[in-house]
Amino acid sequence: MAVPKRRQSNQKTRSRRAHDFLTPRQLTYCPTCGKAVPTHRICATCGHYQGRPVVNVVE
Repeated sequence: MAVPKRRQSNQKTRSRRAHDFLTPRQLTYCPTCGKAVPTHRICATCGHYQGRPVVNVVE
């Protein structure tokens, strides 16, 4: 069975694993109320999606 000849350096390991970590959520701003909302989601504050009312929000 093949075995590595030398120990892998920390830099090599970290650069290989650089894509494994979580990325922050991409946020957009609601055109009606201006709150930050994740992309492709209905605004929880005003109930709009892409500038149109979708859900009636009870205050």
